[in-house]
Amino acid sequence: MAPRERPVAAPPPPAAAMRKRGPRKRLKFRAEDVCLERVTVADYANSDPAVVKSGRVKKAIANAVQQEAKSFCGLEASCVPTDEVLSVTESCDSSDEVDSKDSINDRISSRKKKSKRCKENSDDVVGKEYPIDIWLMLASYIRPEDTVNFSLICKRAWTVTCTAAFWTRLYRRHYNRNAILPIRLQPESMEKMYCLRACVIRSLYHMYRPFVSRIARNPAIPEITPSTLKNSKCLLFWSKKVDQQSSLWEFSFKLQRQSPRFKNSCSKRLQPPLRYEDVHMNPDQDCCLLQITTLNFIYIPIVMGMTITLFTINVSTDMRHHRVKMVFHDSPIWSGKKPRFDHGVQVVMDPVHSVRLFDWWHPQFPSSHI
Repeated sequence: MAPRERPVAAPPPPAAAMRKRGPRKRLKFRAEDVCLERVTVADYANSDPAVVKSGRVKKAIANAVQQEAKSFCGLEASCVPTDEVLSVTESCDSSDEVDSKDSINDRISSRKKKSKRCKENSDDVVGKEYPIDIWLMLASYIRPEDTVNFSLICKRAWTVTCTAAFWTRLYRRHYNRNAILPIRLQPESMEKMYCLRACVIRSLYHMYRPFVSRIARNPAIPEITPSTLKNSKCLLFWSKKVDQQSSLWEFSFKLQRQSPRFKNSCSKRLQPPLRYEDVHMNPDQDCCLLQITTLNFIYIPIVMGMTITLFTINVSTDMRHHRVKMVFHDSPIWSGKKPRFDHGVQVVMDPVHSVRLFDWWHPQFPSSHI
């Protein structure tokens, strides 16, 4: 029996006859072939950014939609040319690169126009301006601790806090007859305009209960005292014996804190109106009182007019008291420079019974108001 012959496979077609595979061309829709049923939301909202990077609608689809809309209205699509309406979209089918550039330019121009409109609106519309009498009436109902927040509302609210009427009313609202006040803080002395704001603030620490409790809660000397007293200028210095029965001595240093030079040159504070300069005058601004009580008398050289460059509090040698060391120089030493302690005046106080620090509004601060 003869074996079956296998069919011979046909030879492959020549290379020239093979069709070259290239990139598929995008289908171009014609306006007459596209109807409204073939247009979906994806053509507008979820269009493929790889096909149309600019996110614009194809002109053919837009023409089809316009023709369908006109047919519903009883109009012929050929009556009104669509070239004028969609002239902006003629360059959408040219290339993706051109579309992306056009979209970027459109976004930049739209942002410029929007910012220009916002600037014009901000220049034209400034909001409502209420008379200063309304702000003065509202200020009669705020708490003393909310004065700063009230002054930050607007410029007129800040102007109200600069007036003498605001501070006089604040004093009368919280005046307490049972409080023991110095002569300068008595109601008869509050008629003076000089240092009125500072006197009212000091009187609140005598009469206003939240401020009085705040002083009671604060420690005698804060932990940040050594850093806050650096570069403070000694204005006055005096010493006295606490009482005749004990051997305690009290040394007081009236210091004025100094801010760095760059802060003084760059900071621009709002200045009160000229008519209320006396109200805001405060000779003790940025001043504090350093009070050190020792177990016996210690000789201290004259340091008035000098600047504290070092202030430390350590444990005394007997491990029961404190030891305070201060170094004074003729001029302040700013950050980045190391002080030379051999050129300064060193003051060592040991043993120390207590160290206290009072700000200018504290009741125990010796006021210099006239």
